Amino acid sequence: MAKLVVLKVGEGSFEQGFPVTMQIGEEGDAPAVQTLGKLPPAPEIPQYYNCWQSAYLCLGHSTRLEAKPVQVTNVSVIEDCWHAVQILRNRLNSWIHSESFRAIREKWLEKLSPSDEIRAILQTEDLLLQRLPWHFCDFFERYPKAELALSAPAYERVKQVSQPKDKVAILAILGDSTGIDTQADRALLEKLPGAMVQFLVEPQRQELNNQLWSQGWDILFFAGHSSSLVNGDGRICLNRTESLSISDLKYALKTAVAHGLRLAIFNSCDGLGLARELANLYIPQVIVMREPVPDIVAQEFLKNFLYAFAGGQSFYLSVREARERLQGLEDEYPCASWLPVIYQNPAETPPLWAALSRSVSFDRSDNNQSHQRSRKRIGWQHLWRMLLTSSLVTVATWGVRYLGAFESLELKVFDQFMRLRPHEATDPRLLVVAITEEDFKLPEQKNRTGSLSDLALAKLLEKLEQYQPRAIGLDIYREEEVNPQFKDLAQYMQQSDRFIAVCKISEPTAKEDPSVAPPPEIPEARQGFSDVVLDPDGVLRRYLVAVNPHPASICSAPYAFSTQLAFRYLAAEGIFPQWTSQGHLQLGNVILPRLQPHTGGYQTIDAAGFQMLLNYRSYRSPEDIANKVTLTEVLQNRVKPDDVRNRIVLIGVTAPSAGDYFATPYSTSGGAYQKMAGVFVHAQMVSQILSAVQNQRPLLWVLPQGGEFLWIWGWAILGSVLAWRYRSVLHLELALAITMLVLYALCFALLAYQSCWMPFVPSALALIATSTGVVVQNASQKQGQSTDLYARSN
Repeated sequence: MAKLVVLKVGEGSFEQGFPVTMQIGEEGDAPAVQTLGKLPPAPEIPQYYNCWQSAYLCLGHSTRLEAKPVQVTNVSVIEDCWHAVQILRNRLNSWIHSESFRAIREKWLEKLSPSDEIRAILQTEDLLLQRLPWHFCDFFERYPKAELALSAPAYERVKQVSQPKDKVAILAILGDSTGIDTQADRALLEKLPGAMVQFLVEPQRQELNNQLWSQGWDILFFAGHSSSLVNGDGRICLNRTESLSISDLKYALKTAVAHGLRLAIFNSCDGLGLARELANLYIPQVIVMREPVPDIVAQEFLKNFLYAFAGGQSFYLSVREARERLQGLEDEYPCASWLPVIYQNPAETPPLWAALSRSVSFDRSDNNQSHQRSRKRIGWQHLWRMLLTSSLVTVATWGVRYLGAFESLELKVFDQFMRLRPHEATDPRLLVVAITEEDFKLPEQKNRTGSLSDLALAKLLEKLEQYQPRAIGLDIYREEEVNPQFKDLAQYMQQSDRFIAVCKISEPTAKEDPSVAPPPEIPEARQGFSDVVLDPDGVLRRYLVAVNPHPASICSAPYAFSTQLAFRYLAAEGIFPQWTSQGHLQLGNVILPRLQPHTGGYQTIDAAGFQMLLNYRSYRSPEDIANKVTLTEVLQNRVKPDDVRNRIVLIGVTAPSAGDYFATPYSTSGGAYQKMAGVFVHAQMVSQILSAVQNQRPLLWVLPQGGEFLWIWGWAILGSVLAWRYRSVLHLELALAITMLVLYALCFALLAYQSCWMPFVPSALALIATSTGVVVQNASQKQGQSTDLYARSN
């Protein structure tokens, strides 16, 4: 919301000081805050100003004050001018930092934000106070959307009635052009879009008077020579022989104001005297130059102001932008950027170009309501453009995502979220018997590596069985029959209802990854496949629960090894698997959803079989999923009975030489993906099912397709809102950075605490793309409206 600040300076002097009253409020509303303060005596400021003015006038530039030949400016004179500027600036800043002015300064800082659009009005009769460069003060330099206007203490609103018209009506007076180029001003006005311009070139007084009386004008423009007299009055040079004051046109100007005149621009020298006289006629807004202005400076200001204002910028920000762009000329024309100034009638609201070009007959006493209607209309246009842009960006982002363009990046962000999650407790239902390199050296192994000998397996199972585990899973391939010497082992494998063994399905014809048969002693009901599904980057993020094996496969197990172990454990709790009509797996009250081809960041995967997202338990080490013992520790009776009793025991090789390792979303300190032994991967899968059924630990889930689309669209809309709210590139970049952090934190929190995988990457891209699109559209709109204006301006 735009803010209005009024600084009312009471009667005083630089010798005695000035009382000041500050009012702050929302634009169009009554002031919400009023604060009193005082500018203390500062008799040296007029001296500093006079020193600067003398140095400025000594620059010798040809100005619109009077016609004289161009002189060469000495470098030392420019340095003297800048030196005088610095002295005046420092003293002005120290003045407003005085203790008696502190209450106003602090209230300003408290109530106004650097992101606010601020219209500040300095009300004073003192001519020198009006000439001072207030924009140098900290008040304004730290507020990029603030601009100061001057005003007389006495003002009133004039009842205005304008005729309906489709274009902005401009009466342009090109006065005495001796020594200056007013044709450049004319060229700018002729190419102004949406305007109807009537030119009066070096007119006679009667001709100007008649035009002011004849019809309703929106803008009065003057280019030529002008000056302010010692008594404060201003004069303009109509032609080479005739000059006149504002009072000479008093009745004509009053009529023009009553007929709808909204703005007067005097692109000429030393116009404060003109502005003060025009203020007595209650013209809503006037733009003048504080001091004598070089020709090129006047033309550049006009060009940049019209470009911004006709391009949709607010009146005050257009003046500020045009004024600040003059800084590019200050190597040759010092202080150019502090010459233009607004003289405001506080009873009126500054117009918008769109409101002027769509003006209809109405009573200007209702000016605020009209201004609000114009803003509302323009606001709806902005809203429509933002919604359209965000919708197009969302559809494009969704389409590109659907084709899998973001999949790799989304998976990397997913992995990062998984690594950042808080750590969980070890699953007390599991025990892992790890076969290490040292275990291969045991005498029971008979020099066998990579697997377990019949003797070692027999002794291991005998030790475990005495502690009554609920299920035992052997994650070691055994395609050969048990040696006849170990009949008890063979009988146990054939008859034990809690012993599960692995085989490998793969493709029967695959040469690089062939099928592996189950142990001959194990019936099909106690077989589980060990196949896993790796993503294209080799990382294990999905869990293959069940498949329909190929008829020719030597492994015909329909369920995964880990699924079989979970089923055995839950059967003791009276929970058995069922299949829903939608093809999902149900255990008790928990439904395990089947992974679809387009799920979360996955857009190009083969979702054959029954797959699920693998919701890893988060640990400092992947081996912390369960208590772990080695083969040696079991055979030497160094295992506590309670570590085995009623648990699922998984037996697998963790020796690196076996090569049974898989990359996981977790990374090492070096940044590479951390690999996990296969037996611990199966433990993660078993724990996921048991925790979901018994502990209500959520499974990983994603929004429906429509929900994800709305989520992405919401962030795209936010991007367009930010681009509309923050016109400064720096502020927009900061707002986008903060919003990206919020989006990242929100997506992480939903995954960490609700197990919901949200689309961060497409949302972030939509946010940035939409904000960029709105910025480009705004710039394009300005360019489009002002193309003709700039085409011949240089």
